[in-house]
Amino acid sequence: MKYISTRGEINPVSFREAVMMGLARDGGLLIPENIPDVSDRLNDWKEMSFIDLAFEVMRLFSDLPEKDLKYLIQRSYTRFDNKDITPVVRVDGIFIMELFHGPTLAFKDVALQFLGNVFEYILKESKQELNILGATSGDTGSAAIQGIRGKDAIRIFIMHPHNKTSKIQEKQMTSVLDDNVFNIAIEGTFDDCQKIMKSLFCDLKFKDSYSLGSINSINWVRVLAQIVYYFYGTFRVMKATEANKVNFAVPTGNFGDIFAGYIALQMGLPIARLVLATNENDILSRFFNSGEYRLGNVVETLSPSMDIQVASNFERYLYYRLGKSPSDVKNMMVSFSRTGTLKIAKGPDGLIDRNIVAGSAGKAETLSTIQQFYDEYGYLLDPHTAVGVNVGLRLKNSDEPMICLATAHPAKFSDAIRQATGRDLAHHPAIDALEGMPTKCDVLPASVSAVRAYMEAKIPST
Repeated sequence: MKYISTRGEINPVSFREAVMMGLARDGGLLIPENIPDVSDRLNDWKEMSFIDLAFEVMRLFSDLPEKDLKYLIQRSYTRFDNKDITPVVRVDGIFIMELFHGPTLAFKDVALQFLGNVFEYILKESKQELNILGATSGDTGSAAIQGIRGKDAIRIFIMHPHNKTSKIQEKQMTSVLDDNVFNIAIEGTFDDCQKIMKSLFCDLKFKDSYSLGSINSINWVRVLAQIVYYFYGTFRVMKATEANKVNFAVPTGNFGDIFAGYIALQMGLPIARLVLATNENDILSRFFNSGEYRLGNVVETLSPSMDIQVASNFERYLYYRLGKSPSDVKNMMVSFSRTGTLKIAKGPDGLIDRNIVAGSAGKAETLSTIQQFYDEYGYLLDPHTAVGVNVGLRLKNSDEPMICLATAHPAKFSDAIRQATGRDLAHHPAIDALEGMPTKCDVLPASVSAVRAYMEAKIPST
């Protein structure tokens, strides 16, 4: 499998090159040259364990020797506390797929444990070093740090918006004191962090001189690992219900998680609809309802990992929505960077995409959904998952079962749980252990030059 850019201005690259490149050198995002159709394999895959299923899916997109790929997958999921890795739980009329059983209690662990091991494997083989630069709105940072900490030949620099993540999310990142981990609090929003990151990746001289790599979902491997649990959840629910198709409700901010589901659908997985759920930062849900993608101001919410305006993976979706035309994608993204808006015409059916429906849930809906699910079913939802559940229930049709992705353990957002229920219910030993731990973090202005200078000072010259 080769990889191409959404903007069409690089030669196709190998899987290994795609892993290390992160953002394409022309400023676009890397995507597979083709999407394999696995419709004829679904019956053979439906009883597989998560690990075996991951191997079957990932081998289609990888150029690693199969025995090495198997080892990397097996190693990546040893730190999950559930044997099913992403178990599916039935709660009244819906299914909740718990993606928070990894070391940082967030869905990002599913991809970043694997990506960290792949980085280490490629670097050992090539005898090179890598300096990872990432931006996080909350969960990506801690999951990436846990995937990279202590690894040879890798340093990781994680930017987060200063005082705009939950205190627990911040503590999960800044309490890691390993010498190869650098936490940077940016005086701005997540969009500022992401803009700085993309600017430095587009500075090809700096990128090459300092061997920059990416752990954000601009890195294709992040999407690849997340495709797996769409297959796993679909097979489990179809077996439990004897349904022919399923729906997924996905809380999203950066469009990476739901884009993985979009690729799974293109591969032939029987998904009836993907339900995109946003909080008050509803740029994506507005787009799928109106066709207009327009920047607004970031609103701080109970679900901070979704407090995003510019969704980095949206460009990958545009590539397919615009008929796989790199020139159209580039022109549209250049125009968007200048004007802050882009428009797509609705199809003859009046829809932007017949496979994606969208809605949003604000603070009141989020809190009431958390309270309802605890009071009626004894099940605690974190606020991000509550957004997905709320929108999923509103847009659910009666024909196919609904699978809601649970993206974080509620203990990571105990303040929201307390607001919703009036009780201190959300705990986890790994979270409680953070209390009183020493931290390490540097605060920088929202400036490309400041972050560049910081990295230059921290990376030994060769």
